[in-house]
Amino acid sequence: MHLNPIVKKDVKVQSRSMKICWGIFAYELILALVFFLAMLVIQQNSIYSGGQNIYNAMVWLYPILAVTQLVILGIVVPVRTAASISGEKERQTFDIMMTTSMTPFSVILGKVMTAIVQSMFYVVAGMPIMALPFIIGGMSWSSLFWFLGVALLVSVFSASIGILCSSICRKSISAVIMSYGIYLIFFLGTGLPYLIYQLVIAANNSYGYVQSGSGDNLLLLLLLNPAVYLLEFFAEVMIGESVAASMLGTMSSTQPGGLVRLAASEGRWLIISTVVFLAVIFLFLWLAARRIDPVRQHRRRQSMKSKA
Repeated sequence: MHLNPIVKKDVKVQSRSMKICWGIFAYELILALVFFLAMLVIQQNSIYSGGQNIYNAMVWLYPILAVTQLVILGIVVPVRTAASISGEKERQTFDIMMTTSMTPFSVILGKVMTAIVQSMFYVVAGMPIMALPFIIGGMSWSSLFWFLGVALLVSVFSASIGILCSSICRKSISAVIMSYGIYLIFFLGTGLPYLIYQLVIAANNSYGYVQSGSGDNLLLLLLLNPAVYLLEFFAEVMIGESVAASMLGTMSSTQPGGLVRLAASEGRWLIISTVVFLAVIFLFLWLAARRIDPVRQHRRRQSMKSKA
C-alpha cells in the first residue's frame, strides 16, 4: 500500500523524539485527574444517597472522560497543523517541498494525516481509562466505537481548520490565532444570526413575539456547531433521545417545517450534521491546496504584473 511520503517522514521523525512521549504523559495525567475528581463526586453523591447505585453512576464517567479528550484534541490538533505549512515557510523549506512530484492536495493531506495519527495515539492511550464505564457501569461497547468515530471527526475537522490557516499565514503564531478565531465562529457565530433575528423581532413587536417562522431556517446553522453536535451525540448514547429535536422545537417560533423539520427528526441530526462537517472539511482542504499551489500562485503574480 502506498503511504503518503510526508506522513511517513513526519511520523518517523516524531516517533524518535521525546515530545510525543511527554505529550502522551500529559494527556494521561489530565485524564487521571479528571477521573479521580469524577470518582470523588460520584462517591460523595453515593454517600448522600445512602450508598446506593454507585455502579450505575459509573456510566457518567463515559461522557466526562470523552468530553475531556475531545477538548484536548480540539485544542492541540489545530496548533500542530497551524504550524505545518507556515513552519515550512519559516524554515525556508516550503519551496523545496513543492518541487517534489507531490500535488498540493497530497501535501495538505499528508500534513493533516500526520496530525490525525498523533491525535489517535492519544485517544488509544486513553482507552484503558475509557473502558471502566463499560466494564463496571454496564454500557454497550458499541458506544466506545462511536466515541472513536467522533474523536476522528473532531481531529480531522480541527486539522482542516489549522491547515487552512497555516496555508494563509506566513507565521505559525498568526495561524494558531486565526485557527482559534475560526473555532470561535463555529461555536458562537452559528447561533448568533438566529439570536439577532429574535432580538429584532422582539424590538419591533410590543409583545416580543410574532407568529412568523421566516427566520427558523437560521437554526440550520447549528448543524455546524460542534457543541450542539457533541451534545446530541452524548444525549443519543446516554438517554437515547434527540436533544436537537426538542431544542429546535422549543426555539422555533412556529411548528418547524421544511429543512428544519427534517433536521429535527429523531436520529437524523447526527447524520446530517456529520455530512455537513465532512463537506466543510473537504472545502477547507481544497482551499488550502489551492492556496499553496505554485502554478496558481505564479499565474496570479503574472496577472498582477500585467495589470500593473
